[in-house]
Amino acid sequence: MSALTSPFLLLDEMGPVDWPPNGAIGAPNHPHRGFETVTYLLQGRMNHADSAGNSGDLNPGDVQWMTAGKGVIHSELPHPDFYQTGGIMHGFQIWVNLPAADKMMQPRYQDIPAKDIPVVTSQDGLVEVRVIAGRSLGQSAIIDTVIPITYLHMTLKPGGKIVQSIDKGLNGMIYCFSGCLNIEQKTLNDGQLGILSDGDEVCLSVSESADEEVNLLVLAGPQIDEPIARYGPFVMNTEQEIMQAIEDYNSGTLA
Repeated sequence: MSALTSPFLLLDEMGPVDWPPNGAIGAPNHPHRGFETVTYLLQGRMNHADSAGNSGDLNPGDVQWMTAGKGVIHSELPHPDFYQTGGIMHGFQIWVNLPAADKMMQPRYQDIPAKDIPVVTSQDGLVEVRVIAGRSLGQSAIIDTVIPITYLHMTLKPGGKIVQSIDKGLNGMIYCFSGCLNIEQKTLNDGQLGILSDGDEVCLSVSESADEEVNLLVLAGPQIDEPIARYGPFVMNTEQEIMQAIEDYNSGTLA
């Protein structure tokens, strides 16, 4: 990612992968410091646990917004039942940078089940928006973000159209993960990412003749105009801070 996509450090589409029984893999215990991880699951089941004793399950439609802050050690693994049966795992994880003033904040989790994530539909019924963070079609998210973040999952049926507001000065991008999306006069296909130019709104639409609906993510946030020092699971501002994070992890004092 680059300055054009700040504050987003990573956008990872996990799958879809069709795991055989007893074959699914995840991420055993590992540390984080200085940023946030946001996991949004579409299919499958996952389990997370951390060094502070927090644990929980992620089911389809659930969101986990983890603010690592000064340090967390956690695991992200297939749910034991899913591991036994196998099946399709599909979802997203994004990494959101934190400003220097917040990098050493107290860690926190926000586990939001699918039933609590606001869903809003356009008047013509052709556009549905899951409002994970930010606001769309008059509906605000319930997640509390450290910096202003927009994170929307939109589903547009053939003929669907939406004009989404994005505050001027924010970095915005669109990731299409099924179908063919029209953005103003341009086209975005499955698996493509579009970086938005500065403005206060973007028009998204799907052709009436399309043979399938379109699914996409809208992400927007303020550029963090600070140095980035990055090493594996640590994102800080200086190399010295990275070395301190490694030392804290090795000495058992990171979390």
